[in-house]
Amino acid sequence: MQTQNRPLSPHLQIYKLPMTAKMSISHRASGAALSLGTLLLVYWLAAAAAGPEAFARAQGIVGSFLGQVILFVFSYALFYHMCNGIRHLFWDAGRGYDLKTTDASGYAVLAVSAALTLLVWIIAIATGGA
Repeated sequence: MQTQNRPLSPHLQIYKLPMTAKMSISHRASGAALSLGTLLLVYWLAAAAAGPEAFARAQGIVGSFLGQVILFVFSYALFYHMCNGIRHLFWDAGRGYDLKTTDASGYAVLAVSAALTLLVWIIAIATGGA
């Protein structure tokens, strides 16, 4: 009996995940990122309630370069999760299930969430909020 040198099942070097699978994984990851980012928000609010010294310390952390990067990623995760949730609402209504539409709506979610994130940050920086 001769054995063949091939994988028994598709693996990541060969198998290309479809757009819907990538978006599903990303939706779960953005939900986890939102959970972690909410901890930073809770810390900031608790520091505001604790007094001026604690709030100044929290502002220093959130206002640092790393804090701003975390807030940027958090805002992208928020908009991505929202846009992809709207996409799922259309699916729940029975719309957009064909392959061409699912791919197009996936790319639309990526583009709209990036545009919303940039728009919010441009406005925040322009008004002195960031």
